[in-house]
Amino acid sequence: MKLSEFNYQLPKHLIAKYPVEPRDSARLLVVDRKTKTFEDKVFTDIIDYLEEGDSLVVNKTKVFPAKLIGRKEKTGAKIEILLLRELNPEEHLWDVLVEPARKVRIGNKIYFGDNNEVYCEVIDNTTSRGRTLKFHYEGDFFKFVEKYGLVPLPPYIKRQPEEGDKEWYQTVYAEVIGSVAAPTAGLHFTTRLLKRIEKKGVKIVPIVLHIGIGTFRKIEVEDLSKHRMDSEYFEISPESARMINETIDKRKSVVAVGTSVVRALESSVTADGHVKPYKGWTDKFIYPPYDFKIVNKLITNFHMPESTPLILTAAFAGLDLLMQAYKHAIKSGYRFLSYGDVMLIV
Repeated sequence: MKLSEFNYQLPKHLIAKYPVEPRDSARLLVVDRKTKTFEDKVFTDIIDYLEEGDSLVVNKTKVFPAKLIGRKEKTGAKIEILLLRELNPEEHLWDVLVEPARKVRIGNKIYFGDNNEVYCEVIDNTTSRGRTLKFHYEGDFFKFVEKYGLVPLPPYIKRQPEEGDKEWYQTVYAEVIGSVAAPTAGLHFTTRLLKRIEKKGVKIVPIVLHIGIGTFRKIEVEDLSKHRMDSEYFEISPESARMINETIDKRKSVVAVGTSVVRALESSVTADGHVKPYKGWTDKFIYPPYDFKIVNKLITNFHMPESTPLILTAAFAGLDLLMQAYKHAIKSGYRFLSYGDVMLIV
């Protein structure tokens, strides 16, 4: 398929700058693939579409405030760094993006914190804006990042990060540090709603996929078969695999909370259509047509035109039906993207 088939006009005023409060009061658009119909609901209604024995699979990755503001040695020039991936914990090496890139050269030192307690050296160029940095510090690096880092809000949210974003841009079940972007479908769940869902007999099954900056990267090719995804680390524990496989065997529904969960599950499929435990990396790019082996229902936000999450969602719902749903959502004033409303595709 061609990239241009996944384009649509997104009115700027529908891009949510802040989440609704409480989280589970977001609007929910239910899309039925069999009847080709839509229903306008509220997210708390999600419980009506879950049955005893189903598995609700959630991504418990935790976003860390990966944007750091430093100063160059000697000149004091302000440098913005986005931490992407820790390459070597023992040597404190990181892949990062820098801004302004023209001022950041190999051999430069950049200092951070009130007392310059952390600094890094630029040891390699990776892309036009990409660098490899070696950090020098004492103690726990992530404690420093939590103190001084800013939440790396998606580029389409046209405002500066605020203190509240550290809570808003995090699921209530976030546990394993490693993402620079939130698994946004999960932002709508509250602890209270999850308890109600469990009480109904639905299994809450955790997996981990650490979302990287590739989720925002523009697709540069018209032929989707030529696009290459950035690799992302994921884990499916033996216990989580067992619960999902039990659901499959009992012919109940595996409900994925977000496209990151879909990619993890569909990257770890056995020959007989079950999930296997796994720790490793995936660069799986799902686009139509695709035969989903594990996932029966999908909870997902409204995505950017021509983006990889939108394309995956189209593979699941069917492109024509998804575009009809998006037209309905735009006409009905749904809020779009990371802090926006949500869909359930059944």
